[in-house]
Amino acid sequence: MAFRFVHTADLHLDSPLRSLALRDPDLAALIAEASRMVLRRIVDLCLSEQVDALLIAGDLYDGSQTSMKTARFLMSELARLGPAGIRTFIIRGNHDAESVITRELTPPDGVFTFTGRARAIPLTKGHQQIHIHGLSFRDRHAPKSLLPEYKPPIADALNIGLMHTSLNGSPGHDAYAPCALADLQASGFDYWALGHIHKRTEYPGAASAAHVVMPGIPQGRDIGEAGAGSVTLVTCSDNGLQVEARVVAEAAFVPVALDVTGLEDWHALRGALAHALEEARLSVPHLVARLTLQGHSPLATRLFRDRDLAQEEAQQIARDLGGTWVEKLVLDLDAQAPDAGALGDLASIIAGEIRNSAQYTAALEALRRDLEGALPSVAALRDDLAQIDPELIERGIAEVLARLGGERP
Repeated sequence: MAFRFVHTADLHLDSPLRSLALRDPDLAALIAEASRMVLRRIVDLCLSEQVDALLIAGDLYDGSQTSMKTARFLMSELARLGPAGIRTFIIRGNHDAESVITRELTPPDGVFTFTGRARAIPLTKGHQQIHIHGLSFRDRHAPKSLLPEYKPPIADALNIGLMHTSLNGSPGHDAYAPCALADLQASGFDYWALGHIHKRTEYPGAASAAHVVMPGIPQGRDIGEAGAGSVTLVTCSDNGLQVEARVVAEAAFVPVALDVTGLEDWHALRGALAHALEEARLSVPHLVARLTLQGHSPLATRLFRDRDLAQEEAQQIARDLGGTWVEKLVLDLDAQAPDAGALGDLASIIAGEIRNSAQYTAALEALRRDLEGALPSVAALRDDLAQIDPELIERGIAEVLARLGGERP
């Protein structure tokens, strides 16, 4: 008889909006409520799939923003699982450790929250013995690996560990309880249910290696948390582990790239925009797109000049589709400098007299130094500005000239 569970993490319930681009009140209301909708979907999934347990690997809350209203909502949802015989196991992550309210709650029956001392909770499913291992953050900082504190795996049993960790590090995430993937895989556990990094990553086990999964944030909050958020449905049987990603996101921030090469009129562009947004919309209930136009088109000049009109056009197309928003329009187009008239003369002067002058070189170096000084003290970021890409300069000049010319659509 198979033991089945759902693994999630990083719900960040009622997290405040992080994108200043969310000016649309309907969209703002949707994203503000989305984390709650996702929790409800996760509970619904547990019930419909008749799993044995729900594992939550930290960061249910969003630190000091947590209110008693948020906590009551969480407990009311988890209370739906108990009567169905579904156990819930929770570890506290760095954000949960910031929340005083976490320690004031009385959980419903069937909900177990691990403390700052490692434990292994035994379960039985048919002839199968299962041990759920967990350890919560004692406070918001965990500079060292927590793996040495976990109980060793129990012989002749299915060992599942919950851990909130940054692994070996990830861009955009501070280091919390760093741990080498190889150490987790060699730990003797069967499955590691991780949390903290908001991008889904799966490391399948081989031979005696543990299967390690970072499910990612189930509901993104801005384009930096792009994609349709999911949870992990795991079936453990005599045949091994079956691991499935199940999309639960209410809304997905998705980068949508459209190649406009060959499009010569505004009507064709509208049609292409509608098609691109409609295709991206198919996989999620609601789509928030960052739309990037790429390639070479006679429309490039008009688009650079009238970016505001193009964005309004894209947003109207999105509204007509329903459940779709354009968060931002990005132009990554090949614009050609004009070769006739006053703008053509200006382009020639820039290419000849200005570009080859000492004053231009000095001004460019001064700009580089100003940008470098404004960056944080991160060597990798500053190394990128050691020299400004000449191709980037050419494209910038062409875009400025394009903005000076062209007709309104």
